[in-house]
Amino acid sequence: MSAALVSGSPARAHHVPAAGLTVVAVALLVGLPMLLGDLGRLAAVLVLQLGLVLSWVLVTGIQGFAGSLAVGAAAAVAADLDLGLSAHPSLGGLLAVFGVGFLAVVVQQMFRRPRSDLVASMSGAVLLFTVVGALAALLLLGRASSGDGHAAVALLAAGAALVLGHLVDLVLPRPQLAVDVPQGLAGLVVAVLAGAAVAYLGRDAGNALAATAAVVYGAVLGMVASLMALAAGYVVVAARETGAGEDDGPACEPRFSGWALPLLQVVLPLAACAPVALAMQTVL
Repeated sequence: MSAALVSGSPARAHHVPAAGLTVVAVALLVGLPMLLGDLGRLAAVLVLQLGLVLSWVLVTGIQGFAGSLAVGAAAAVAADLDLGLSAHPSLGGLLAVFGVGFLAVVVQQMFRRPRSDLVASMSGAVLLFTVVGALAALLLLGRASSGDGHAAVALLAAGAALVLGHLVDLVLPRPQLAVDVPQGLAGLVVAVLAGAAVAYLGRDAGNALAATAAVVYGAVLGMVASLMALAAGYVVVAARETGAGEDDGPACEPRFSGWALPLLQVVLPLAACAPVALAMQTVL
């Protein structure tokens, strides 16, 4: 095991906060719609989007802090309004949001001084728009013909995959899937099985799925969630290594790691699962 894995990203710090925040995020996304309907769903998605915007700007170091926050928050609100309030919403409606957002990023980055890391900052902002838009797809998932029940099953399947995957990787991050990232094949397999099991048990929610379709549905969501968690792990490891080299904070713990890094580990996989769940819901 490399020194970066031992010191830069200890297994407990990598997995336990992320597993705990996953429970909170899924409870928010499932519970608020049950209590407040569409308004609760909109509020839950917006909270995660704004948390993502802040943590992403902090962790990735996008230049022009205040401007990047403003543009990212505006994109989140615009995407939610487009999908949440429209009488006939579709993901295609986000194209206008992305187009205007890209122009806003260009203007914001070109007018800041000094213009260091211009390409990297613009790339990070564009990726942020993509994830914010993917999270907004949760609004369509809840408004589909299958309703809240199917949306809850999808979220619970993805959440169970993330939580159990993190817990297994905490104990057995083997065989390791990526250098310096404490996540292994065992956690991936358990995540897929957990997603399939939750979807199978909840197959009667909303429009009932056949047993085989439910297992495939949950397994795919578990796979997507686990692979995106692995990608988020790269970001976390890199951020911790960068923080370990800073002189203004404790070694291996950047000042934002207490909440921003685990939040990315939770929100990025959930965002990836949202459009996948919506597409599979239509097919199945």
